[in-house]
Amino acid sequence: MIICDKRLPSPVRQRLSALDFLLELSTDNITYPAISGHPDIFFCKVGDVVLVSPVLPRHYCDLLTQQNVVWKFGTQPNTSTYPGSAIYNAVVTDTVFIHNLQITDPTIKSLIGNRKQIHVNQGYTRCNLLPLPNNCFITSDKAIYTVLTHEGFDILFVNPTGILLQGFPNGFIGGVCGIKGSVVFISGCLKAFPEGSKMIDFLFGHSLSTIELYDGPLIDGGSILFF
Repeated sequence: MIICDKRLPSPVRQRLSALDFLLELSTDNITYPAISGHPDIFFCKVGDVVLVSPVLPRHYCDLLTQQNVVWKFGTQPNTSTYPGSAIYNAVVTDTVFIHNLQITDPTIKSLIGNRKQIHVNQGYTRCNLLPLPNNCFITSDKAIYTVLTHEGFDILFVNPTGILLQGFPNGFIGGVCGIKGSVVFISGCLKAFPEGSKMIDFLFGHSLSTIELYDGPLIDGGSILFF
């Protein structure tokens, strides 16, 4: 199963739907329009369980069940403004949990087990941080870069200028991408992104390949989630 923002360009959604069942997300009157269809606002995968915001429309939960995704509701609802809009926007790998720990939904914290907890000030952590295999990362947030570098992780910083997000000067790199296995899926063409060559070199250096889902500028759609 794949989840993406319903507003992503048609070629992106067509290519994703050819790979697996595609849930195209759209919500109204929960949070502000720019992020209202962003998967990483409403979902957070912790191991084999997907945490779901309790205000997500129920028909999406039914689709998760039909696709045999193991899920449970979080404790707190999203709100229309930050930081309540970012309470599920954490990064969880097999060994680390990265978020603004002051705002994280309590249910996420209850499931992280012995993963190392790393606090960052940026509540929109998943929007700004792309987790890759073997705990390497790409981020568009300088403060996240500083924290994870200090922790000893292999991390690339890219300037987000040129990433599109409606209503804002720019979006963020985590929201552009999804990852399945050793393949990074990208909503746009890296040649159209000023930092694209840096990303290509970094990914190649970690034996990761890319699939560009359409020929155009990078679009922050709130991550592409693969289950």
